[in-house]
Amino acid sequence: MDNETVFSPMFRKKANNYLIQAENARKRFLGYDTEVLARKFSLKADETYLYAPMMGREYRIERSTGRMEKKIGEVWADGSSFAETLTLFDVLCDSKPGAKLSGSWKAMRDFGLQFHQGLLEQDNNPDAAFFDAHPAVLTKGCLALGGVPMPGADLGYAVPAVLGVPVWVQFWHSDEEFAPRLRYLWDENALQFIRYETMWYAVGLLLERIKEEGHQ
Repeated sequence: MDNETVFSPMFRKKANNYLIQAENARKRFLGYDTEVLARKFSLKADETYLYAPMMGREYRIERSTGRMEKKIGEVWADGSSFAETLTLFDVLCDSKPGAKLSGSWKAMRDFGLQFHQGLLEQDNNPDAAFFDAHPAVLTKGCLALGGVPMPGADLGYAVPAVLGVPVWVQFWHSDEEFAPRLRYLWDENALQFIRYETMWYAVGLLLERIKEEGHQ
């Protein structure tokens, strides 16, 4: 990214919006009784932190500040990127009372507006192109994150994403007529746990983690 982009008014406005949204998510967390949250999601907890699984990693949230860290090996590192913050706090704080997984699946594009369908199944998807060239990365990464092989595509895995809510990643290789394709399915009741807009950040995090584990 060049300096002209970094210092452009549009970029600064977007970055500031991200910071505001992340701070608002932390404020929501601080407004909750953390003992109630721990019981609701069966989370480990001590006097200082709540511990929560997300994308194959253990996260801990400082009760008094909402600061997030993730465990990499035996070391705790910063885990408060915008996508991490929005994804974890969205499920932890905004899931509906009595939210329950159905066990049935629904394509991610069908949760949103017609406008989003083209974004999810574009012909020039760079992630699909990457996995087309490196399918072993997809397989290894999904399995490392606890993914379960699923039928219905060239490669498919149901992967635990955040606080027990899974994402089913489906992939089809390219051929003479079609570009490679990725599709994401969520439990039919996913909107009881996570907002549609936040699903995008969760999928982005999941793809990052699949590539990271797949290259190990």
